[in-house]
Order: sequence, then structure tokens, then C-alpha cells
Amino acid sequence: MTRKGWLLFIAISIFWGIPYFFIKIAVQQLDPSVVVFARLSIAAIVLIPIALRHGALQQLGRRWWLVAALALVQIAAPFLLISYGETHISSSLTSLLIASEPLLIALFALRLDARERVNGLRLIGLLIGMLGVIALLGLDVGGDSQELLGAGLVLLATCGYAIGALLIRHPVFAALPNLGMVTVECTASAIVLAPLALTHLPHQLPSIEILASLLALGLICTALAYLTFFALVAEVGASRGSVFTYVNPAVAVLLGITILGESFTAATVAGFLLIILGSWLSTGGKLPRPKTLVKPAKNV
Repeated sequence: MTRKGWLLFIAISIFWGIPYFFIKIAVQQLDPSVVVFARLSIAAIVLIPIALRHGALQQLGRRWWLVAALALVQIAAPFLLISYGETHISSSLTSLLIASEPLLIALFALRLDARERVNGLRLIGLLIGMLGVIALLGLDVGGDSQELLGAGLVLLATCGYAIGALLIRHPVFAALPNLGMVTVECTASAIVLAPLALTHLPHQLPSIEILASLLALGLICTALAYLTFFALVAEVGASRGSVFTYVNPAVAVLLGITILGESFTAATVAGFLLIILGSWLSTGGKLPRPKTLVKPAKNV
């Protein structure tokens, strides 16, 4: 994987390692539909002027409706499912379940994209990474029906992420500007979810903590994160690009240690090291190196 690929990998690991923390805070006072609608609306408000300035929306042409349809699979449904899921399970368990995305991509790729099939060393890396996630957080579903419901919702969301990661590499989407795509996806998802959110609005203004969480979700975890994600998939492929899901739980643990004062044990160290090793192997087991050829600039 290239040096650019590694930098994008680190960035997205952070951007999508922190949303579970903010979602957990937000759903304490707000309905999940309101949380997702606010998150997507904030992102759309930020992205639309930028996309218009760069002419990214015009470049979509008549394919904007395909991008809007993709948004339902890649953004609207997963975001809503995860937010509802986190009303039943912890943010740590949520990140653990979403870490199965690379394996789901490999499964779906059997029918959707032969280029993304993993085997050999990369498959071993994926399995090692999963072991690391399990060692780091443990499996905490048990037989509780509410937790099983929450886990099922999050796994459905993960399926949407996996399918979306494969679809955006299709030639129909690969030729479109990233900025235009993410702008239409966020806007279309917000419009679709608006009726549901309007029926669950709070009776009073949320606290500063909740408002700050919504702002972080919209600006960092959505607008900036999706731009980074599109760039990462274009650089390294869907399955390799999705390996950041193994680092997300580690980011969540670091937040717990530094902000919530959670303990740091030997199991935490072992799990984190397994995650890093698995991520490295599943991306090819090579050190990043600069490209020998310069690719043409792409509109974003």
C-alpha cells in the first residue's frame, strides 16, 4: 500500500473510530432518527457550497439519481440502524460488530467483484484482526433479547457498508467526482429521513453536550470522513480500505482511557497489537512506499 494510502487509512481510522462515542451520547436524549437527520443535515450544509464552487454537482449529470439510490444503502439505512442499535448495546460492541465489514466484503465479492476476493496472507490478516478485536473488547451479546436486537441492527448496517464499498468501485460511480457523490448522498439521505425525524423532535433544546456531539458527527464523522473514505477506496480498493474497521475499536478504547478513565490491561495491549498486525497483513504485508508514477488529478 502506498504512503498516501497509509495516511488516508490513519485518518479514516480516527474519523470513524469516534462516532460511536458521540452517537452513544446523543441517543441518551434524542431519538436515533433525529440524531441521524441532524448529522446528515449538518454535513450537507457544509458540503453543498463546496460542491457548487467546484462544479462537482454538475458533473454528476443524469447519474445523480443513481448516487441518491446508493445513499440509501451506504448512508441512510446504516446510520439509522447503528443509532437504533446503540440504544440497546454499547458503543464498544457496536464497533466490534462493524469490524466484520472486510469479511462481509470478501463474502459479497464472490458475486459482485472478483477483484476484491481475499485469500492467502490477506485472509490470514483479516482473521488475525478479528481475533484482536475479540481480545480487545470481548463478545458481550449473551442471551439478552434487547442486546441481540441491537446487535442484529448493527450487523445489517455493516452489510450496507460492505455492499456500498463494493458498489462505489463500479465504473458508473468510479468516474464521478467524489465531492459531488458524498454531497448528494448526505443530502438525499437527510431528505428521506426528514419525515421520520420531524415526528420525533425533542420537546426542549438538547444540552450543550448533545449539540456538540451532533456537530462532531456532522462535520468530522460524516462530511470529512466520507471524503477521506472515497479517496481511500480509490487508492487501495474496497476490502483493503475497509480494514480501518479493525482500528476503530482501538480508537474507542483510547477514548475510554483518556476521557472516561477506563482501565488499561494486558488484554488491551494484546488486542491492539493483534489488530495492528492483522491490518498490516491484510493490506499486503508491505511497508508504504511512494508511487513511481503520478496519477492524473481527479476532481473531488
